[in-house]
Amino acid sequence: MTEADSNAQGPSRRALIGWGGAGLALGAAAAGGAAAVARTDDAAPAAGAAVAFHGTHQAGIATPVQDRLHFAAFDVKTDDRDAFVAMLKDWTAAARRMTAGKAVGEGGYGGLPEAPPDDTGEALGLKPSRLTLTIGFGPSLFEKFDLAGRRPEALVDLPQFAGDNLDRTRSGGDLCVQACADDPQVAVHAVRNLARIGFGKVSVRWSQLGFGKTSSTTPEAQTPRNLMGFKDGTRNIAGTETDRLEKFVWVGENDVDADSAWMTGGSYLVARRIRMHIETWDRTSLREQEDIFGRDKGEGAPVGKAKERDEPFLKAMLPDAHVRLAHPDSNDGATLLRRGYSFTDGTDGLGRLDAGLFFLAYQRDVRRGFIPVQRNLATDALNEYIQHVGSAIFAVPPGVRDADDWWGRALFADPSKKG
Repeated sequence: MTEADSNAQGPSRRALIGWGGAGLALGAAAAGGAAAVARTDDAAPAAGAAVAFHGTHQAGIATPVQDRLHFAAFDVKTDDRDAFVAMLKDWTAAARRMTAGKAVGEGGYGGLPEAPPDDTGEALGLKPSRLTLTIGFGPSLFEKFDLAGRRPEALVDLPQFAGDNLDRTRSGGDLCVQACADDPQVAVHAVRNLARIGFGKVSVRWSQLGFGKTSSTTPEAQTPRNLMGFKDGTRNIAGTETDRLEKFVWVGENDVDADSAWMTGGSYLVARRIRMHIETWDRTSLREQEDIFGRDKGEGAPVGKAKERDEPFLKAMLPDAHVRLAHPDSNDGATLLRRGYSFTDGTDGLGRLDAGLFFLAYQRDVRRGFIPVQRNLATDALNEYIQHVGSAIFAVPPGVRDADDWWGRALFADPSKKG
């Protein structure tokens, strides 16, 4: 029985069981299943609901930002193209079920006692929790499987930026999976199952858990705050702003040639792990903190303004204020869609919290987005309190259109053939 047949026949055994109960550096001024909600990317589904997996664009980009993140980068361990393609198809089938609140395959129990279960089982009984799974392909993937000619020009290797202190074990990757959900266990379960399915073909290179979203794609919601206590994402692109999404986020037909046309409707993701020196920050005066950001800490209003969303007067800010340097007006209009999360990963061994921002930004072209903005932030006063310690870039293909489609199908298809 095919995945489509299974879905058509109604809830699986797992479904019956599971459904029965129930920021650049930081604060830049700058969808399936019976319970699924159609993905319009303009409003968050009800708590616990599903986000549709199929769509023109992958969910997890313009989708209303969920509360939790599990991000994983993978290295490819096989040189067998057919085996890798089969894995991508298996991943897609699993993602289609998990985002609908169903278990992978036949579920976490009830199968042959002599064989491992198809699902790891820790999400049994949990709701879909708006789980989205978003896949991306790193530059290094195109060195494999004869894909060099299909690497998009915009998928550039990121340059070294001022102040970078990158940990190579927390950077790069042949491909990535971004799992966002309102329940951390649902997000972790999703990545864990994909890693299990990919065993022998891919391995986890690095991963990051995140909490407390630091950007929003729903401007009517309260603006979230980062670990420095400042509102983040005031000018972020909203999921309802179709014109801005087309202009700044989605790759258009004119952005690609015949070999990279598979990226049409996709986007480019920059992921940066930004360590905050929060112990030093916490001993900094309120006035200096506000001068560094260019906004007041309470309301979030820009210097000289009364409300958070008042248009900032950049010249009223100090020349090295973060908002002034990151604002589109200071970067020839460069604008990103950000989906960052806070993190705390224990201590650094010196009595300081290993905490900060896991920065995620989607854009139409990093050469006109993240790269020029990050270069402009070289003189940012905030740099005294932060350091970029991890970095990666990925080409995020368009969405999975229907039950016959799968992640990466257009990339691995013969470009000389249509359909």
